[in-house]
Amino acid sequence: MRIVVTGGSGKGGRWVVRDLREHGHDVVNVDLVPDGSANDLFLLTDLTDLGQVHDVVAGADAIVHFAAIPAPGLRPAGETFRINAVSTWNVFHAAVAAHVGRVVWASSETVLGLPFDRPPDFAPIDESITPRPESSYALSKLVGETLAAQLNRQSGVPFVGLRISNIMEPADYARFPSWQDDARVRKWNLWGYVDARDVATACRLAAEGDTKGSEIAIVAAADTVMRRDSADLMGEVFPSVPLRRAVTGRETLLAIDHARDLLGYRPAHGWLDAAIDAPPSEIPA
Repeated sequence: MRIVVTGGSGKGGRWVVRDLREHGHDVVNVDLVPDGSANDLFLLTDLTDLGQVHDVVAGADAIVHFAAIPAPGLRPAGETFRINAVSTWNVFHAAVAAHVGRVVWASSETVLGLPFDRPPDFAPIDESITPRPESSYALSKLVGETLAAQLNRQSGVPFVGLRISNIMEPADYARFPSWQDDARVRKWNLWGYVDARDVATACRLAAEGDTKGSEIAIVAAADTVMRRDSADLMGEVFPSVPLRRAVTGRETLLAIDHARDLLGYRPAHGWLDAAIDAPPSEIPA
């Protein structure tokens, strides 16, 4: 397929671009940050300009939309919301106008209520939980989910939104030992994370899939950032939060069952698989 990836120069996006190309797809990275590719593989594009978006989307079989201000606090709140909401509308609108076959896009775990200053309603958290965006960034992602649902209803173009957890590259695992002595350091997302390589796989599975509606799926690692058992962590930090089912060992508290059923997503990478006590340069890629 010819696939346009927006934000393909970013932390998650560059892994998505690499994975799609390795699996034989014709990929164009659309970003404000050049990635060093040849002109036919990269287009410098301002996604808040609808005309530019229509130009880059034309002829695509699928779109993977990752471009965004990537987290709260990097820009003023209103600017984060404006850029993310407008660029997402532009990409989705252009995809529908061009009759693109499928749109895969990065929503966020933040719509689930992060940083959980108010405890979640239950755990493991799944897609049935009531969204509770606590920042303009999270609100922009929830707006994207609403846009996807309504544009799918109007057009029939399939959308797959991935509520992606905290993306980690292999070198990031060197930091994980520093979190082990205090369970509250990483309570803000129920100790969740996801390897960038598994994010890329999830995006490819969604782009190559045959879903029909507007789907939302949590994408996380199979485990947590901690060595301790997940039920033990919940008992210490969130004792009032009910566990809807038994949690085994270090199992993720951001449930990935729907991504598994919908996409065939099975995370292949975990931080304890890496040599986390080695210097970052020696951690296997």
